Amino acid sequence: MLRLQAVSKRYGSGDWILRDVDVEAPAGEVVALAGGNGSGKSTLLRIAVGLSRPTRGTVAGRPPVVGYVPDRFSPNERMSAVAYLTHMGRVRGLTTSVASSQAHRLLDRLALVGGKEAPLRSLSKGNAQKVALAQALLVEPGLLVLDEPWSGLDADAHGVLAEIMSEVAGAGGTVIFTDHRESVTRARASRTYTVSKGRVSLRGLEPSATEYRPSCDVVLTGTEWGPAPMDLAWEELDGVLAVSREVTRVTVRVARETTDALLFTALQHGWSVVQVTATALDDRTPDATLKGQFR
Repeated sequence: MLRLQAVSKRYGSGDWILRDVDVEAPAGEVVALAGGNGSGKSTLLRIAVGLSRPTRGTVAGRPPVVGYVPDRFSPNERMSAVAYLTHMGRVRGLTTSVASSQAHRLLDRLALVGGKEAPLRSLSKGNAQKVALAQALLVEPGLLVLDEPWSGLDADAHGVLAEIMSEVAGAGGTVIFTDHRESVTRARASRTYTVSKGRVSLRGLEPSATEYRPSCDVVLTGTEWGPAPMDLAWEELDGVLAVSREVTRVTVRVARETTDALLFTALQHGWSVVQVTATALDDRTPDATLKGQFR
């Protein structure tokens, strides 16, 4: 278990950025740090991965293999994405052939736009973020740390990122990520710490994305006439717990209290609602089987 105990941080004689922070991140869990800009989240992450030392306090239980994705990755490099990742793999101890294979596999999975041989400096913010994520996964991490990881990613990459986080935790690793949206932390994290003015408090253990939350499964499709609907970053919408995409439709599991807002947004962007199924996910309550058919 990664433990940050009584951690405080300041630079020189400046103001304290963090004060007496206690954080526990057990193996197999996804931990969120929620807070606004300037709250100290990024500094806390850098201490967690070992890039910065605390002024006071201790960090214990850090796994030997750490993957880190900063909030900004904008390399001004002529090196291509695949060449950069191959180089980073060799730095991490992989052979050239294994590093190259890993680079191609990860860029394919993340659907890099612009080409694997394109210079890094030519990539958009979202595609540079995909390269940053890929470098963190070249060697299976025992600790994966993500700073605002959904920022700039396209809708399909959002789903892949969620899968990767679940896979790392499922393999016994620890995932820590930052986000300022409560809907995201509730959907993705098993526990959430709130960071405010350098202080950290445990908001509590979250229900998982599939248990103990009354929710609705909303099935949406394109209309049978007119242009195709605009794809949305469904994972970023308030209350969304899970997303499943098919060729002609999408199924969104959303917290019951935000279903109306999701339907309104979907209809505004040209989607047609096929079915809404309300389900009580808490086993202690009866299943709700209200269904609606819309066209």
